[in-house]
Amino acid sequence: MAILFDWYEDPKPSAREGGEKTLHPRIKQNGTASTNTLRDRIQRRCSLTRTDVSAVLDALSQVMGEELADGRRVHLDGIGYFHPTLTTTEPVTEDTKRKNTKVKLKAITFRADQALKNEVGKIKAKCLEGNFHSDKITNEEIDRRLTRYFTTHAFMRRKDFQALCGLLVSTANHHLRRLCSEGKLKNAALPKQPIYVPANGYYAENKEITE
Repeated sequence: MAILFDWYEDPKPSAREGGEKTLHPRIKQNGTASTNTLRDRIQRRCSLTRTDVSAVLDALSQVMGEELADGRRVHLDGIGYFHPTLTTTEPVTEDTKRKNTKVKLKAITFRADQALKNEVGKIKAKCLEGNFHSDKITNEEIDRRLTRYFTTHAFMRRKDFQALCGLLVSTANHHLRRLCSEGKLKNAALPKQPIYVPANGYYAENKEITE
């Protein structure tokens, strides 16, 4: 099976290319290999039972967590290095009081061993057909489309905004957060189930309301 990918425009033109816009490939993941899948495949390659493999994987997770919690790197031969990275719970300056209490775990970073890269070997890559990108649209055009939309609609959901502006989920959420922070839209429902309505002074008043 091939690795599926699509082409995306680099944020800034490459100096090497004389300012010409360059592209980079980005993987569209082919699903997820679950623990059960890995356990069964490991079991078929050794003398351990499925229960033994599950016990080893559970113990490995626990022991790695304990080592990482002490700030140590963990190296698994043939797999790679794991190490913890930190961030803060809020912006911190030299004058911030109790700075040490504002540190938390950000992520566990992984760097693959060459042996694992060799196991992956030479890949097959296949470019996806069709357009899977968000449309390029300006903030001004978004405002115009919202003005037209709210003349006939009382509220908007995220999927409505996506369809209206031709955006993917992540890009749509970015613009919705921006519009709320600018005071143009407000969430009239729950934080995790938002329903957006125009804030006072923005976009046209409804004329013929539909759901």
